[in-house]
Amino acid sequence: MVVSRATADKVRDRADIEDVVNDYVPLKKKGQNLWACCPFHNEKSPSFSVSPAKQIYKCFGCGKAGDPIQFVMDIEGVGFNEAIRHLAQKYGIEVEEDKAVTPEDVQAYNERESLYIVLNYAKDFFVKNLQTEEGRAIGLSYFKERGFNQAIIDKFDLGYTLDGWDHLLTAAKAAGHSEDILLKAGLVLQKEGDPSRIYDRFRGRVTFTIHNLGGKPIGFGARILTQDKKQPKYINSPETEVYHKSDVLYGMFQAKKSIREKDNCYLVEGYTDVISMHLAGIENVVASSGTSLTENQIKVIKRFTDNVTVLFDGDAAGIKASLRGIDMLLEGGLNVKAVVFPNGDDPDSYSRKVGSQVFAGYLSDSAQDFIAFKISLFAEEAATDPVKRAELIRSVILSLSKIPDSIIRSVYIRQSSKLLEIDEEIIHVELNKILLKVQKDQYFREQRDQQDQPDFAPPVDLFLPTEEEKVPYSTQLEAQEREMMRMLVNYGFEMVSDELSVCEYLLQETEDLEFSIPVFNKILGIYKQALSKGILPQPQYFLESNDREVKQEVINMITKKHEISKLWQERFQIFTTTEADDLAKSVYDNILRLKQKVVKKMLEEARIKIKSAQDQNEDAGAMDEKLRVYMELKRYQVEIDKQLGIVISN
Repeated sequence: MVVSRATADKVRDRADIEDVVNDYVPLKKKGQNLWACCPFHNEKSPSFSVSPAKQIYKCFGCGKAGDPIQFVMDIEGVGFNEAIRHLAQKYGIEVEEDKAVTPEDVQAYNERESLYIVLNYAKDFFVKNLQTEEGRAIGLSYFKERGFNQAIIDKFDLGYTLDGWDHLLTAAKAAGHSEDILLKAGLVLQKEGDPSRIYDRFRGRVTFTIHNLGGKPIGFGARILTQDKKQPKYINSPETEVYHKSDVLYGMFQAKKSIREKDNCYLVEGYTDVISMHLAGIENVVASSGTSLTENQIKVIKRFTDNVTVLFDGDAAGIKASLRGIDMLLEGGLNVKAVVFPNGDDPDSYSRKVGSQVFAGYLSDSAQDFIAFKISLFAEEAATDPVKRAELIRSVILSLSKIPDSIIRSVYIRQSSKLLEIDEEIIHVELNKILLKVQKDQYFREQRDQQDQPDFAPPVDLFLPTEEEKVPYSTQLEAQEREMMRMLVNYGFEMVSDELSVCEYLLQETEDLEFSIPVFNKILGIYKQALSKGILPQPQYFLESNDREVKQEVINMITKKHEISKLWQERFQIFTTTEADDLAKSVYDNILRLKQKVVKKMLEEARIKIKSAQDQNEDAGAMDEKLRVYMELKRYQVEIDKQLGIVISN
């Protein structure tokens, strides 16, 4: 259910950025702001700034920024409504639901809440079953054999399902839960051919509760303990409204805080691997729960860290079959390392065999970056077989092509060249072939989707640099657009004369301008909409927007990394001039510079058109018109440069 605007406004009014951030990281005062080491990335010196006056935070290292609500969204990995509820609970604010929702919205919300409630009931039911005679003899003894103590059993909500057809069904119905909700939660099944026959999905198995990021139970994994070969070893909850396997990593709820602190995520295969590592004192670990890694799971990891260490069982064939997961992690923008356990061991068995201290040391000492790992994996068979060696080189280059960051990719290219003993230029050539093919394939897909023409072919020079990409003033123009928007947001409500405000002047002078950066057009639209309602927006107006991109950009506009010390003026009598001291001139010069950059860009485009007309031998009339446009722009440029005090030399 959507939280009402009134509740969100109460939370905004009550929530204090210093108070909220202090729940997670200790802040120290320096100047007007508070500072800390950023909780979102690993750093040694503080670059995370909190402004109590503006009620915002900004990290000058990783760029994260926002208000108290956004901070909770970022730090907890939750959505807007969940963040509002979190802060409402902190400040004792009653949460009201949005009255403007449809009956369908209410029904969908109620059903989701019912699923959460019945899944939590099932979790408690399974946990309590461990204390029954059957549960102690079978379920609890299994966990004890694996070295799981009561604290870890409680931490992960481990449980047991009694060996019978309808223990959960009967108890849940007696507690007021309907068969329909139990079916939708995947806790019970209907017998094929006889829908009236309903029975428990999980029977005579130990259970592993699967939580969402907020800690709510959303599904279960259940392991059989008998040697019945007709039954699968594990049964998992099916897809439901609240459980999507491709979006969930087992143990992420218990691991997310440690992953942030350690700035690394260990990735394992199964439930017991995760739990055993927690027993060994290593909490920054999650599992893909036996399924192939997905893009959405990778995105979940990236919320908390950019670094992943994949732990592999000591089985060479299994490792080679799992390499696709590493390429997916690379493609997702993560930095990947790998650890291989001795043959026959997995994280669970090895940690129990060697103990916590040795296990932690092994993880640290054995971690290899993905290039060294991949090469070592195939080194022996590639050493004497030229074909295998060529396959290894191609495989490494394919992995390199998955890395989106060009700087990181170049570092790995150099390393690969040394380890593979192959010329760096050859790697670049082969890599460019792959990247070009990927670009072309993507283009064809987009064109087929847009035009529904399977045989559509791009122009021959499509993948050569376009003339527009060669224009040297585009970056300068974007920077000046940002300056203009910064002036509007920071000073729009100020007056440049007795009758004219900054916003009136800026909006008049840029009336026909379409910004090249989309978010600026978005901010401008919000600004004009506010004016139409009789509101002259100040920075806080934009910080109350639900648009994260807008808030981020506005925070960038109103925050400064460095402040001029008050001692300069108070003690040393050193006075500095700021743009606000002569606002009229600052705004006027800003507009002139923006127009200057626009005209320069238009001049460059005009030159290109003239060159193209010359190359194609266009008729004199067309050429004269292009020259006339160019000269008119040139005169306009000279006039602007004069007003800016720029001396033109030919």
